Amino acid sequence: MPKKTVLIDYNKCRPGHCDSGICAAVLVCPHKLLKQEAPYEAPMPDPVICRGCSECVLACPLRAIKLS
Repeated sequence: MPKKTVLIDYNKCRPGHCDSGICAAVLVCPHKLLKQEAPYEAPMPDPVICRGCSECVLACPLRAIKLS
């Protein structure tokens, strides 16, 4: 079975909807593999090292993150 990885729908992602512009999904990533350069900027996953745990998927209030 292929490894699952995070996909972000940047048409849905609105970091301004998260507390202080800090992406809720970035905050919950237990491995700190989802990065956000600055508040109010969209997060960037590292698909090569993503472990597919789905914590970020559950935390995103706008359902902009999926596992593929």
